[in-house]
Amino acid sequence: MSLRLDAPGAATGVRRFGRATRWVHRTTAVLMGVCVATAACLYIPQFAELVGRRELVVRIHEWAGLALPVPVMAGLASRLFRADLGFLNRFGPHDRVWLRAAVRRDKRRSSRPAGKFNAGQKIYAAWIAGATLVMLGTGLIMWFTHLTPLQWRTSATFVHDWLALTIGIVLAGHIGMALGDPEARRGMRTGLVSREWADREHRLWRP
Repeated sequence: MSLRLDAPGAATGVRRFGRATRWVHRTTAVLMGVCVATAACLYIPQFAELVGRRELVVRIHEWAGLALPVPVMAGLASRLFRADLGFLNRFGPHDRVWLRAAVRRDKRRSSRPAGKFNAGQKIYAAWIAGATLVMLGTGLIMWFTHLTPLQWRTSATFVHDWLALTIGIVLAGHIGMALGDPEARRGMRTGLVSREWADREHRLWRP
């Protein structure tokens, strides 16, 4: 569905994201940011010295981690958000073409066909969702120490710590790519993108 903005100075725009999708993204981003920031304060001595109050930082980290799945679960009440999840979960032949071009570092638009989401965005969404669930599971094992044997807790700590580092690196890449695409950021901020951008970056998408 396209939307024309008739206010003075406004341009024709295409509706990319509904309110629920934007709310889920923002809330999840805030919670993930809190998890990353508190983790840094717990593991990097210089940050720990600046912040202090380790027990409070631990509690904030734990509760932010527990809350991470809540925005997505709440968003499932929205038909438009469920539709966006459906687009993210479908991997078609054009996505394989996109990935082959990415591996070859072929940046021509014609060699990277994409629907509403490109293959890179789909893989990122699937990976971060899975990583979040693993972090939640290992975090619970570390939190409720009396429920599991020592070997489980040791393994959970190892997985939690190294996956946290990986998530930090992947999130930095995600943010870097977003900073390089102002129109994509506008789409997530306002829900609207230009028709020219949609046709250029996601030419298989039929809004």
